[in-house]
Amino acid sequence: MKAIVCKQWGGPEQLVLEDIALPEPGPGQVRIRVAAAGVNFPDVLIVQKKYQVQPPLPFTPGAEIAGTVSAVGAGVTTLAPGATVAALCGIGGFAEECVVDAALCMPVPAGVPMPLAASLMLAYGTSWHAVRDRAALQAGETMLVLGAAGGVGLAAVEIGKALGARVIAAAGTPEKLAICREHGADETIDYEREDLREAVKRLTGGKGPEVIFDPVGGRFTEPAFRAIAWRGRYLVIGFADGNVPALPLNLPLLKGASLVGVYWGEFAKREPGNNAKGIAELLGWIGAGKLKPRISKLYPLAQAPQALLDMAARRVVGKVVIVP
Repeated sequence: MKAIVCKQWGGPEQLVLEDIALPEPGPGQVRIRVAAAGVNFPDVLIVQKKYQVQPPLPFTPGAEIAGTVSAVGAGVTTLAPGATVAALCGIGGFAEECVVDAALCMPVPAGVPMPLAASLMLAYGTSWHAVRDRAALQAGETMLVLGAAGGVGLAAVEIGKALGARVIAAAGTPEKLAICREHGADETIDYEREDLREAVKRLTGGKGPEVIFDPVGGRFTEPAFRAIAWRGRYLVIGFADGNVPALPLNLPLLKGASLVGVYWGEFAKREPGNNAKGIAELLGWIGAGKLKPRISKLYPLAQAPQALLDMAARRVVGKVVIVP
């Protein structure tokens, strides 16, 4: 089968398309014929050896997929060949077939397109875990979303609105902010042209947001945290800026605020039942029209390196998907 292979640490441009052996599912695993694979910022980091997880070389990147079960391993009774599923695989997704733990697969309802199913697990799963589970965002509260036009950011905007919150979206261009408004943002901040802290104070009457969703890190973290409300919850999602910020710890003390770590992949492994409830709620919201995931571009498998380069250069709005 064909797969994208990382043979050495470095940028996405060094990835290669090769024929590799068809993987066989072990006990508790299934093999999935990949119809679509979501592209996420951790895919950019993992090939550069900058992610929390560092698999041995060589390996195939790609953390989330959707497709059809083609084989099952010993002990698997919940899935059979022919079942349509979305799955969290961590690595291996940018290939024609992929082996995944059966416990990390979710049935895909009839009528849901494969690119949409492949876009749900990581971006929307991360944002649900962050906003609903870790921050316990309540109706009537205000949430500031940094990097709001990206995959997890746009998901957070939509989830915040589904929960009845007021959402302030922050991004780097007027075009991205227009898309955030299309997906429900109540207010927007162009943090490349405005002072982030002052803009947040203005839009919240000096009170600050109860929840801040931060997948960006870098230079935006401290000014955003300085604007947080009393007893606010600051969600640490990731570091798309490329720099892990250092935050003076007197700031959470003075605001009575919480720094809340969000690691959805580990949550999904440790708490599969709670994760399944989250995915089920997301699917229900999609069915009710409360969530409208934006897929801005499809790439063939051979162009997976370009998809990662576009992600690294912040040229991606919403989600992009590889279609083997």
